[in-house]
Amino acid sequence: MVNLNNILGLSIALTLIIIALVFTRKEKYSIVPAIVFLSLIFASLFAPPLSLSPTYLAFLGFIYLMAILNLTSINSLKVRVLPGIDYLLTLIIVIATFISLLPNIDLITAILALILTSVPTYVLILLGESTPRSVNVGIKYITFMVFATVMYIIGVMVYVYAYSIGSTLLSIAGFIVLLVGLCLEVGIGPFHEWVPDVFTAGDPIPVSIIASIAKFVPFIITFRILLTYTIPEVLPILALIIAIISGISMFIGNIGALTAREPGRILAYSTIANMGYVLAAFTAIISPKPEVLTLACTAILLQLLVNAFGKIGFFTSIKGGGSSSILTYILALSFIGMPPLMGFWSKLFIILTLASIWNTWNGALGLAIVLVFNSALSIPYYIRLAKMLGRPWSRTLIDGIVLITALIMLLTVVPPFWFIQAINTFTFKLV
Repeated sequence: MVNLNNILGLSIALTLIIIALVFTRKEKYSIVPAIVFLSLIFASLFAPPLSLSPTYLAFLGFIYLMAILNLTSINSLKVRVLPGIDYLLTLIIVIATFISLLPNIDLITAILALILTSVPTYVLILLGESTPRSVNVGIKYITFMVFATVMYIIGVMVYVYAYSIGSTLLSIAGFIVLLVGLCLEVGIGPFHEWVPDVFTAGDPIPVSIIASIAKFVPFIITFRILLTYTIPEVLPILALIIAIISGISMFIGNIGALTAREPGRILAYSTIANMGYVLAAFTAIISPKPEVLTLACTAILLQLLVNAFGKIGFFTSIKGGGSSSILTYILALSFIGMPPLMGFWSKLFIILTLASIWNTWNGALGLAIVLVFNSALSIPYYIRLAKMLGRPWSRTLIDGIVLITALIMLLTVVPPFWFIQAINTFTFKLV
């Protein structure tokens, strides 16, 4: 079993070393110790004694690559308010994500991972090129996030307590509070009020970090809690609540993006829709079959990867005033769900999850239809976004980052059935 105390001690020691290196070296070299630190933490958490499958380690490699892209994109900032500290804050989010993906963690560690994900974003959103408007929305973001984290933790406490005493009414109440906290944290409609303003006025690079890697932990921790502390009698009610919120988020996101004109605002509403897609897979908790839960977890993580790499690519492109048209169209088509790009497979796995619980819960069919309809609804604005940001190819850091994100979307030209095998290791530990 992993000794988290040893890992925490190692993290603190290496963090101090990184801070020293960052402030004693030139700014352009500061990413080197950051990547070294990231690699050491990755190795210490997922070392061979954990006996993780090679496919699961391959999935974790996506998170590692995402972290490097986030760190590299920081170099595109013309003004770095806290050089080195911006790397450190990003690394804290990545470490929290790694911890949340360990097969065996307790509830306290899970909540700690959520806090470690949320708090660094309070500072990140204020970094970059500041304007009066960006400062105002930064304060707005911090206010919403503090409220979201507090609500989430209260909801978890009530939900777990209700499970321990077997109270269905208290369990539903705790779940509602937990869900509202989750919706505020990741930007699920109708609790999305902060998302359009922050994504539009904030610097694209800090926003890309918040829109990508920071989305994983809240969903992963919520999925673990629902699998562990849910009273069977309340499952149909929870599935119905999840489906309603999921459908609302899809429609708010896609209709809002259709009417938006600024690239940042389009991506804000796109995120709201994508979070609705992810939430739809949570209805699988109604099924007692481990294979259905594995499929749901696969759908959740794959959709989060699509959203993360796509947002890194698009927001980095906005920062650079555009990027290669070919690359922006690849990202757009993946978000739409065009086969065989990664976005097609993530949505297919969500639909297959809903199909798997159709016999158990009739609402699954309606939710699947809503998802397909909303995917079609997204076609015009993604094509428009790709056209807005498209320009000829150039050998720049911006185009290099966008190229990597586009290549990730192309990996699923070979059907990603290995991805389901990868998540088996994680899901069966939870079940």
